[in-house]
Amino acid sequence: MAESHDIMENRIRALATLSESKAVEMLPGIFRTTLSYNEEIMFCHFRLKKGAGIPLHHHPAVQSGYVISGKLRFLKKDRPGFIAEAGSSYVFMSEEQHGAEVLEDAEVVECFTPLRPELIDE
Repeated sequence: MAESHDIMENRIRALATLSESKAVEMLPGIFRTTLSYNEEIMFCHFRLKKGAGIPLHHHPAVQSGYVISGKLRFLKKDRPGFIAEAGSSYVFMSEEQHGAEVLEDAEVVECFTPLRPELIDE
């Protein structure tokens, strides 16, 4: 097994591998792995199971994502949502209300700027 590449100083994880990072089930069927980050940006990997959901929520960070595989319906509070599938990318602005319904098992990567401290797994 490769040696760990975690570097943790002052809320910095400069290098991370998916295989050596811990997945957390943040909601039923929603598995998040926090990868690299610093104060300005955070990169996360998600595996989402068909039928799972993420309720409407908001946060100060801008959120940009890319669907590697599967299909999701993203929800917005005040506007029509959209369907994203493999090859789709998207962005939610700071404090924009959004959520998701997982239509097919999915794999997604997302960046948050600035970082979301509640997603740091110690």
